[in-house]
Amino acid sequence: MPLFDIRTESEQIDRILFQERLVARLATFFSALALLLACIGLYGLLSYEVTRRRREIGIRMALGAQGRDVLHLVIRQGIGLALLGAVIGTTVALGITRYLTSMLYNVHATDPTTVISVAVLLSVVSLVACFIPARRAAHVDPMVTLRYE
Repeated sequence: MPLFDIRTESEQIDRILFQERLVARLATFFSALALLLACIGLYGLLSYEVTRRRREIGIRMALGAQGRDVLHLVIRQGIGLALLGAVIGTTVALGITRYLTSMLYNVHATDPTTVISVAVLLSVVSLVACFIPARRAAHVDPMVTLRYE
């Protein structure tokens, strides 16, 4: 009998695992997109807060607050939001993972390394997203700010 469509073992394994790899790549892409959207959202929220509190920041600067004090104030507010989100997200993730255990390969549903690393990564990204509006707030000229009020 003639043989048709002969493949190597590696090709057969690649063909069998194609769908799992595709799902993993899509999950990675959407996770990165979610991280980007979270950064943009946090940046937008903090920029709005800095703009809304511009008069207060101008008064603080006029009364002698240093730029680093304002920087710490805005970053503290952003990190507070990020930590609150990390706590809520970790709690929800630990509650949902029991439904996802069949989809996880070689990782336990409550793997502390994964949970902690994701929380730390999001906190670092949040710190970077907070720094830009905080730096802008630290360079507010109090005379210009108070003149408009």
